[in-house]
This record gives sequence, structure tokens and C-alpha cells, in this order.
Amino acid sequence: MRVLHLSTSDIGGGAAIAAHRLHQGLQHFGVNSQMLVERKRSDDPLVFAPRTNLSKALGVLKPTLDRLPLRLYRHCDHRRLSLEWLPDGIQSKITQLTPDIINLHWICEGFLKIETLAKLQQPLVWTLHDMWPFTGGCHYNQECDRYTNSCGACPQIQQSQNWDLSRWVWQRKCKAWKRINLTIVTPSHWLANCAKSSSLFKDRRVEVIPNGLDTKQYKPINKRLAREVLNLPQDKQLILFGAIGATSDSRKGFHQLQLALNHLSQSGWQKNTEVVVFGSSKPENSIDLGFRTHYLGYFHDDIALALVYSAANVMIVPSTQEAFGQTASESLACGTPVVCFDSTGLKDIVEHERNGYRAQCFRAEDLAKGIAWVLQDEDRWQHLSCRAREKVEREFTIKITANRYMTLYKEVLNLTRNN
Repeated sequence: MRVLHLSTSDIGGGAAIAAHRLHQGLQHFGVNSQMLVERKRSDDPLVFAPRTNLSKALGVLKPTLDRLPLRLYRHCDHRRLSLEWLPDGIQSKITQLTPDIINLHWICEGFLKIETLAKLQQPLVWTLHDMWPFTGGCHYNQECDRYTNSCGACPQIQQSQNWDLSRWVWQRKCKAWKRINLTIVTPSHWLANCAKSSSLFKDRRVEVIPNGLDTKQYKPINKRLAREVLNLPQDKQLILFGAIGATSDSRKGFHQLQLALNHLSQSGWQKNTEVVVFGSSKPENSIDLGFRTHYLGYFHDDIALALVYSAANVMIVPSTQEAFGQTASESLACGTPVVCFDSTGLKDIVEHERNGYRAQCFRAEDLAKGIAWVLQDEDRWQHLSCRAREKVEREFTIKITANRYMTLYKEVLNLTRNN
């Protein structure tokens, strides 16, 4: 069985990392797995990307070119939507790699034109890493439910007209994907329910397979050693927060975290507690979090991230929407309890008062209460830490994930051959 993964990048971003982990996991179990990407950042010889300087330059320009029509809408955040209307040249590259089945992942920023999917001959499995595949262009709906009908009058581009860019994107998807051989996979039950309620995927098969990780790399490391390596204080309780665009992406909940931490600092936690932020450099204009804060910047390898998680006493994931929440599962794998809101994909990872705390949505006061609850009792913390690791070993290892995908691929291929 030859599997080809299509992804805009191989390790640039959470979705790409999840795709590459699956690719590596499948290889480990003897599957002939390859990746085709627009931007390659790893040294994996089975990840294929444009080689010529012209192709690479075009790949850099594509995200900007794809969003050009959005300039008609002055007040929207262009980064939150993708239109996928540019020519892509993907089909000939796929033909050269001769896959039996194609696993789509995050394919935006001009990587794959919507209409191209209908031209592919192989059966398709699509792993959703956000809501884009079944919306009119937004990656997260922000409480808008128009994707259950036909989009249009999109609040993210601040339009009241039913015929707008979101309706155009939705109609292109509806027309192009009507007859394709497509199976949907989501990493969380929340995203599966969204896909099933969407007008585009309501009649599709939808499976839930969580993102997997390598538990030999993501594992508890001696806290004292981890802090020594990262130059973090040994005598403080450390609150960890991190994400790509940790302080700039509003969906990641930094504002809610700021409110919660200021609430905590006023409750007497300031003396023995400090904050650690990764995924962001120290801002030019300092942000008052109520505690001394250490900005660690960006990490691009699993071992360094395992050190970061292991150094902390608690990880905060205050996102308003997450397809899954890999920082939460990575933290649990390292034995560090997680505090999050009781929402979206994180509900599959964090078990309330068993391996962390799920705060009421979206109340910063309860987020602060959860942080305090995790930190204030050492015996309880030890129990939470053990259950955190157990949860990952039971549900989120790359072996479990790869095996479930292999079973699904075989089912899809058998159904295709018999039809």
C-alpha cells in the first residue's frame, strides 16, 4: 500500500507536524508513506517539494496571491480565510509518485486548488486540522453556523450580502466535490460533529482518530534538570503557555490568560510563581501578566519541547477553538497537567480533575481557579501527573494512531475495488 500525504508544509505549524508524525508512524509500521508539500522544512528524503528557485519563490508568494480578492473587504483579517483559486500543478506530481491512496491534510495558502480534488483518480482520506474544508473559506467559524447551510453574509469579512466571497468558495466546493471518493477523519469529536452538521460533509463518512505523538520523545524529564538546561528558576512554581503565534493569535486565548493571571497575582500567588511563554519572543512593549515572565521564543524539535513541558508545573491552553490541541497532549505526555476551557477539541484530551482542569467557557476567573487548584496540593499534583501520562499512553501514541489509519486505508481501498 502506497500512501501519499498532501500538506502545505511538513513541519511548519501544528497541522503540518501532525501530518508528518503520521507519515513517520506509518513508515515505522512498514507502510510505503510519502509526503508532497509546498514548503519543505525537514530533511526527510520521502518529503517532496518544489526544487527550482522559481517554484520555491512562487511558493512563498502563493499565500499573498491567494488572498488578493480579500482586499476588497477592508475590515477582515485576511489570515483567517483561504480561497484556494490559484493553479497548482499538483496532479502531474501525484502521477509521478503513483500512490494507491491520498491522505489530504492542511492544504491552504495556495497549495491546492479546490477544483483539483475532482481530478485525482485515487480514493481520498481527508484529515481535518481546522474547519476550512467545510466552510466558505474561514478556518474557524467563531460561532457562525452558516456553514451548515451555504455560507454567505460572512461575519468575518463583515458582509451582509448573501452573495459574497464565502458563498463563492462554498459553491465551488459543493460543485467540485459532489462525486469524489472522500472519507473524512477528524482528530476530535467536536470537529467530527461540526463536519457532520455541515452542508458539504453531512453525507460523508466521518471517523475520529486523534493526533498521535512519539511517547519516547515526549516523556517526563527530571524537572530540576529541565529547568537547569532552560535557565529557569528551581524554587518557583512555573505556569506554562505556548502556541505558534502564542501572543498574537486571538483564538489561542492569550487575552483570557492575561486576565486569569492578573486575577491570580492579586490572590497571593506572586511570591512563589512565575510564568513561562514559548512560541513567542519577548514583546517590544511589555505585557503585564502579574508575574515575572520568561519568554523562551520558538522551538522546532521535540526533545526541546519535552524539556519545556517537563520544566513546568502546569500548562495553560486557553484557546477558544481547537481542532484537537497538540500542546495539551504533548504536555500530558510529559506528565504536566493542563488547564483549559471546557470547549471544542480539548475536551477529548483534558479530563476534568483527573489530568487537569476544564474551566467554564470563557471565564477567566474559573481559569485562574483551575490553575490554583492544580498547583496548591502536591499530592494531588502527583496524581494528576500520573494520570496525564496514562491518558496519552492509552489514547494518543503514534502506534495507536498509525494502526487506526492503516485499518481505515485498507477499508477504503477494499470498498473502492469492490464498487
